[in-house]
Amino acid sequence: MEQIPDFDEYPFEITPLSDEDGGGFLITWPDLPGCMSDGETVEEAIESGRDAFLAWMQVYVEDGREIPEPGSGGGYSGRFVQRIPKSLHAQLAARARREGVSMNALVATMLAEALGRRGSVRDGGDR
Repeated sequence: MEQIPDFDEYPFEITPLSDEDGGGFLITWPDLPGCMSDGETVEEAIESGRDAFLAWMQVYVEDGREIPEPGSGGGYSGRFVQRIPKSLHAQLAARARREGVSMNALVATMLAEALGRRGSVRDGGDR
């Protein structure tokens, strides 16, 4: 039986939901058709997204379907490198420790929240 890949290997997108759609945030995966979830906050969307991701993967494995490779559906690897001042790195590391999360998870959440406040990027937008 095929092993279920790790959640952190797959890039996801967080977009704000309109008040008409109930508010909160939607999480989707460009590589995983139909896999989505939502939450009142970005953190809740990611946490409920973990359950949706696992359920989606389990169905694919049980059905003997081929699981798409990470980055195969959106053209993005989900990785980028950014140099930052040592003082900012130290602040991020300390905050991640206080919140009990990895620095990657903290920064991904902060970026998603900032993008959500500015409006989501749609096809044809910035890449």
